[in-house]
Amino acid sequence: MTESGGGVSRVSRRHLLRGGASVLAATALSTHSASAAGSGGRTRAATVVNVADLGAVGDGRTDDSAAFEAAYSFAAAHVSQGVGRVVIEIPAGDFLITRPNALLDGVAPPRPASGLRFAGAGKRMTTLVFRPDTGPGSYLCRNEDVWSNLSFERMQFRSDTPGASFFRSYSTGQAQDYRFSECEWMGEWEYGLALDGTDTNSEMRWEACRVGGSYRRAFLYSGLSGRAKDHPNDQDQFLNYWFTDMKVEYDWGNFLEFPYGGSITCRGGSYIITGKRPESTPDYGTTSTFFRFPVNVHHDSVQRFHAEDIRFEVRNPDVLVIDCVWNGGTVHFSDCDDTAFAYRDFSAEVRPHRYAVGPRGPLIRYDSCQLVGRHEYRTTAAQDFLPPLARYDMCLLRSHAAGDFAVPADGTERPRFVRFVDCVDKPDAGDSPRPASPTTVPPCIGPTSAPSPASSPRPTPTATPEPSPATTPPPPDSPTPSDSDRTGCAAKR
Repeated sequence: MTESGGGVSRVSRRHLLRGGASVLAATALSTHSASAAGSGGRTRAATVVNVADLGAVGDGRTDDSAAFEAAYSFAAAHVSQGVGRVVIEIPAGDFLITRPNALLDGVAPPRPASGLRFAGAGKRMTTLVFRPDTGPGSYLCRNEDVWSNLSFERMQFRSDTPGASFFRSYSTGQAQDYRFSECEWMGEWEYGLALDGTDTNSEMRWEACRVGGSYRRAFLYSGLSGRAKDHPNDQDQFLNYWFTDMKVEYDWGNFLEFPYGGSITCRGGSYIITGKRPESTPDYGTTSTFFRFPVNVHHDSVQRFHAEDIRFEVRNPDVLVIDCVWNGGTVHFSDCDDTAFAYRDFSAEVRPHRYAVGPRGPLIRYDSCQLVGRHEYRTTAAQDFLPPLARYDMCLLRSHAAGDFAVPADGTERPRFVRFVDCVDKPDAGDSPRPASPTTVPPCIGPTSAPSPASSPRPTPTATPEPSPATTPPPPDSPTPSDSDRTGCAAKR
C-alpha cells in the first residue's frame, strides 16, 4: 500500500483515491500498521501525501479543490491517539481552489488532533489561488476547535475573489500553536486570520513571511465574537503572537487589530503601507494602521505590545503606526525608525502614533527610536491624577522640539505625563544656534535647574591660579542654555 524510505511513507495516487472517507480511513490504517510493524511498534513514521498524486494540476486554470479536500480528509483520518502523522506536500505551480475550507476543514472528528503540516516548494513557487463564488464569509481554512500544532511552509496564498479570507480559527481550548514560515499573502482579503472563541487561539508564530495585498479588516484580527460573548474579557485569551523578520508591505488595511486584547511581539523587518483605502468606511475612514488596539478594558496580561528593530514608512497622512486605547499594560518600541519620508511636505504634521491613557496606563516607552511628526495623546482622566506614563529615551525627534512633540488630541493642555531623556530634537524656529561644546548640556536632556558646582567641569590647571568655576562669569559672547531650550524635557533623577 505504501512506499517507504528514510522513515517516511508516501501514499501514491493509485492507493489514495478520491472515492470517499472509508477508502481514506482504510488506507490510513494500513499505512499506520505497516509503519508501526517496521519499527517494532515503538515509533510511527510520518506519511507524505503529495496533492499532485491526487490529481492536482497546478496550471492556474484547472479547479484543484477536490485534490486538496482528499489530502485533508486523509490527514484527518490518519490521526492516532490525538497525534497527526501527515505532511501534505504541494509542489511548484498555481493551484486553483474554488471551494471554501478545501485546504483545511477542521470540523469533524477525530478531536483533539495535534500536528498537521503543509509544505510547499517555495514562496511564489507554490501558489494557492483562492477563488470562491463570493468573498465575504468564505475561508480557505477553518479550524473549529480541532487542530493544534499546524504548520504552513514555503508557499503563497492569493485571493482572486475580493473580500475572501484565509483562515478562521474558533477555539474553546484546542486551537493553538500555529506556525507560518516563508509564506506570502497577496490579493484583496477581508481577513487574513480571524480568531474567535473563549480560550486559547494562542501561541502563533510568523517567520520570514511577506504580508502583501490589502485587507478590508486586518491581516490578524482577534475576536470575531460570532459565537462568543460580547464583553471583551470573555475573549481575553489571545496570547503570544510572534512576528520575526517580516516584510509587511501591503496596499491598504490594518496589519494587526486586537479588539479583545493581546500579547504581541514584532521583531525585525520592514513595514510599509503603499496606498490608501479606496473609499471611506465607518470603522476606519480612509486610515490604514499597522497596530490597532481599539478597546480599552482587558485583563492586564493581554495588554502587552513590543516592536523592535523595525523600519516603518509613513507614506501619507492616512498611515498610522499604532492607535492604542488600552487602559493598562505596556507598549514598547525599541530601535525603530519611521523617518523614511520625513522629507515630504506633510511629514512634520503627521501623527502616526496615537494613544489614550488613564491612571493605570498603558505604560509607553520608546528606546533609541527615530520618530517623525508628532505623537498624539488623549486622556481619560484629569492630568493632575496621571503619573508619568510615557518616556522617550535616547530618541531622535526628527520634526519638532521635545516641547512640541507630544500633543493633545483635543488641542488643549499639553501632556504633562510624557518624559524625554537624552533625546535629540529639532530646534524651534528662531532659536539661536546651540553650543557645540561637549560640555554643554543639550536642550532635550538638561535638568530644569542649573547644575551644581560639584557637577561642573573642572578647569585645566595653569601656571596662574584662577577662580573656581562657581565664581567665574561666562564670557560675554558665550551662549547660555535657557529654560525655553529645555521645554518638554524631564530633569534627570
